[in-house]
Amino acid sequence: MTTTHKATVQDLYRVKGKAELVNGDIVQMPPTGYLPGYAASEILISLREQERVTRSGYAIGDNVGFTVSLPNRSSFSPDAAWYTGLPSGMKFLEGAPVFAAEVRSEGDYGLAAERQVAEKRRDYFAAGTECVWDVDMQSLDVIKAYFRDEPDHPVVFKRGEVADAGRAIPGWSMPVDNLFPRLS
Repeated sequence: MTTTHKATVQDLYRVKGKAELVNGDIVQMPPTGYLPGYAASEILISLREQERVTRSGYAIGDNVGFTVSLPNRSSFSPDAAWYTGLPSGMKFLEGAPVFAAEVRSEGDYGLAAERQVAEKRRDYFAAGTECVWDVDMQSLDVIKAYFRDEPDHPVVFKRGEVADAGRAIPGWSMPVDNLFPRLS
């Protein structure tokens, strides 16, 4: 008889690098490339300014763990997020962020990836996230903003437009063009 160990949040603390706990398995995420990393940083910088001005939440960067209690998922690690819960010191944050930005990397394309992205978005909403940005630096539809109350009807933001997260972060927005590095 073979028994398998279901990973726990305590196991996740011992992982080196970015990972999430899904279906009892630790799912490691490879490092990303320049353009997705740049975009995630720009979202974080904009959120950080919102934090300074409003003090209504916390701007959270890449590789921070959020613990949740879903049947199939115990954590998230978005590329950028807005969190309104209590700070947790050196531990993972408890509960889902109200806003999560997931920036697609090179391996986040194709039918299997689309299913995984949609499943993760459903998990975010089940955990209480209000808005999830699916950021695709290779598409003309750069940001698809999905909202918990209408999860199948994203609001699309293109270059030249200003994107927002609706009521997830009241008053916050940022130009889509800021996600792209300047041309020298």
